[in-house]
Amino acid sequence: MTAISAEARHHIVVVGGSVAGLGAALVLAGEGHRVTVLERDATPLPAGPLEAFESWDRRGSPQTRHSHAFLARLHGILRRRAPDLLAKLLEHGAEEICFTDMARNALQRDDLEFLPEDEEIKLLACRRITFEWVLRRFVLDTGLVVFRDGVEVRGLLAAQDATRDGDGTGEIPHVRGVHLTLGDGTSETLEADLVLDASGRRSKLHHWLEEIGAKPLEKDSEPCGIFYCSRFYRTLDGAEKPELGGIMGSDLGYMKYGIFPGDAGIFSITLCASPHDVELRKILKTGQFEAATTALPATREWVDPNVSAPISDVHAMGNLKNTRAWFVRDGAPLATGLFPIGDALIHTNPINGRGCTLAFVNAELVADAIAAHPDAPMPFARALDAAIEREIVPWYESTLQQDRDAIEVTRAQERGEDPFAYQREDDTVDMRKYMRALIRDGLLPAMREDLTLLRAFMRVFNLLEAPADLMKDPKILQRVLASFEKRGEREDVANGPSRAEMVGYLASA
Repeated sequence: MTAISAEARHHIVVVGGSVAGLGAALVLAGEGHRVTVLERDATPLPAGPLEAFESWDRRGSPQTRHSHAFLARLHGILRRRAPDLLAKLLEHGAEEICFTDMARNALQRDDLEFLPEDEEIKLLACRRITFEWVLRRFVLDTGLVVFRDGVEVRGLLAAQDATRDGDGTGEIPHVRGVHLTLGDGTSETLEADLVLDASGRRSKLHHWLEEIGAKPLEKDSEPCGIFYCSRFYRTLDGAEKPELGGIMGSDLGYMKYGIFPGDAGIFSITLCASPHDVELRKILKTGQFEAATTALPATREWVDPNVSAPISDVHAMGNLKNTRAWFVRDGAPLATGLFPIGDALIHTNPINGRGCTLAFVNAELVADAIAAHPDAPMPFARALDAAIEREIVPWYESTLQQDRDAIEVTRAQERGEDPFAYQREDDTVDMRKYMRALIRDGLLPAMREDLTLLRAFMRVFNLLEAPADLMKDPKILQRVLASFEKRGEREDVANGPSRAEMVGYLASA
């Protein structure tokens, strides 16, 4: 960033006008910066969320037609930074889901003793399309952000003379803006003090960097091991929605499922399976999707024709990967005056529902780094990278490990093996399988009985605690082990049919 007087604001260009870009614009405009958002899709903002759900063509953001979770950490950011936006979301039908209510429903007890910090665990039930519509409308109404749609970034405006890294590690291009192609085919150059790439998984950042002579943008990427499909339903007038417990989904090994409450009496169900499982790919069809949701005990009561009616087709997404770009290597960014955020930098398995929340966390980290280093491009980049390593990367690494393990479980089941049998023939213990069994037969059942464990899990699930903290807490581990020791005493809870049974249901559908 170029030096700017304390009275002036930085001009920040955000590439991408979806949730990550709008979230960054909201936070940065609130900090007093001048923000311009550039969105490639030239689709006008519909009149309201209902029209948006029915007809808003967000080709650059296909995930808008899928289930989303807006976790407690995001709710907290909105409560602190944009309480008026939170109020607008609630006006348009979004609902707050409180941990205290979920715990009472899950544990079925009246003597629960809650803590003051339990008020932090508050999710937002809302469809992604509603959230984005309200967010864009709110950002536009502030008058602090310029939003330009139908504008494509075709490259970066970089300094002719490179900025030398303070550590003497070489010359690094300094970005001063972007080159645009407008809807009528004409070109424009837009100068900026900082460019944020929030253009998502399809970002062209690696091409832009190559064109200005920067070092290559390296990426790590691994398959998530699933495809997933979602369908939306509306609760019937006069019908009572099923109560939400502490966990709104489960993993059967061969299939995962999730129930996602939305706004205005609408909810969605998502089913996931291995992309290599030909039989289970049948859930991509409407009849088989409905057969699967009817076969699962948790979803059956939600899709009961006396409770709800479907209002969308079955929408699918495949080729899912956990991907991380390395914009800062060896302490130096590939270019100064530029940084990728949101899915353009790191994206993980969408079944976890963390994307929108982490995008807002990323926006706050950008604002903090600018505040700490307003006129120092290199320290800004290093500070932001360090914050991302601390606040976002642990979730990426946690998801990598979970998906690797889930793929291994699926493959073991396909071979007819028990992926939870941890005792080897020589009486030694396979620790990976032991931890799987400990979670399945210790942690998960205990959360139906133990408020302390449910609270600890929900704090991690909602990004309020680091993912590695859960099983490292001696008190938590002791409770999980005690639950595991009682595994033979409790009745098995059937989360769903076996794979063979499910295949039969799909075939008969």
